[in-house]
Amino acid sequence: MPPIRSIQIRGTKQPAGHYSQGIVHDGLVYVSGQLPMDLATGTIVAGSVEAQTELALDNVRRVLETGGSGLDRVIQMTVYVNSMESWPAVNATYARIMGTHRPARAIVPSPGLHYDVALEIQAIGSVRPKKRPARATKRTPRSRPVRRRRAA
Repeated sequence: MPPIRSIQIRGTKQPAGHYSQGIVHDGLVYVSGQLPMDLATGTIVAGSVEAQTELALDNVRRVLETGGSGLDRVIQMTVYVNSMESWPAVNATYARIMGTHRPARAIVPSPGLHYDVALEIQAIGSVRPKKRPARATKRTPRSRPVRRRRAA
């Protein structure tokens, strides 16, 4: 069975609860729910729902990249929103950041999110394939020029 590896982004605080920022296992990166939080200080960053969406997605990106993935490799995302009224702004910001990549997604209305934030985002991404070193090509011996005998 492949090993299970916890993700902790360098220079960030350990989560306060009993969980990891993410887990890498069997070619997948599982990202724990990310809040609009400064991961270095553990401080919630207040602001518009758009700003909170950007920060939460940036935190998801950082966990994915630490695990060898990226936003372009997300397979599935779950977005918990404290109010469906904020959904159009969340969706517009999400679409701008994700671009043409459209992973599977679930939206879950969740009034009373921790710290009264507007949203929380969790994700599953695939690990980028490792680049294989270029194979050395076999060298074929140089052909020797054929000497023709002079006719006598």
